[in-house]
This record gives sequence, structure tokens and C-alpha cells, in this order.
Amino acid sequence: MSETIARRVVVHGRVQGVFFRDTARRKAVSRGVAGWIANRGDGAVEAWLEGGPDAVESLIEFCRQGPRGARVERVEVSDEQPQGYDGFAVR
Repeated sequence: MSETIARRVVVHGRVQGVFFRDTARRKAVSRGVAGWIANRGDGAVEAWLEGGPDAVESLIEFCRQGPRGARVERVEVSDEQPQGYDGFAVR
């Protein structure tokens, strides 16, 4: 069984209103990553990603690019302790 890691990711730029959250949710579900993603009041998108290291890294790489129409300016990633999330939610 692989190790579970958790990362908090904050994506800055033109990232709201471009299907960022829904695209991330679909990618997370297909890779077995649990957690959530939400728009923030400051225009950023914040996500909590929990799962195997390769799967979480692939989601972080998606966040660095975003879906078509997004303009990612900066991505902050912090290591966290897994919380045991089940499934992936758009908040």
C-alpha cells in the first residue's frame, strides 16, 4: 500500500470562472485523490489534495497550468498532514 500525502495548494491568477474547480475534481477522481477545491474571496483557488505521492503531484502539475482559459500566475504548495478525506468535493 502506498503512502498517503497531503498538500494545500493555492493558485493565483485568472483561475475563477474558467472551470478550474470542475476540471480539477474530474482529474482528482480519476487519479484517486481525495480532498476539496474552492474559490477564495481574493480571486484565488484553494485545494486540499490527499493521496499517493504520484497522484497528488500530477494534480499539482495540473494546478500549475490550469484548464484552457486560465492564466496561472503563482502556485503556493504546502505540506500538510493527511486528514482522511473520502472523495473529492467542489466547495
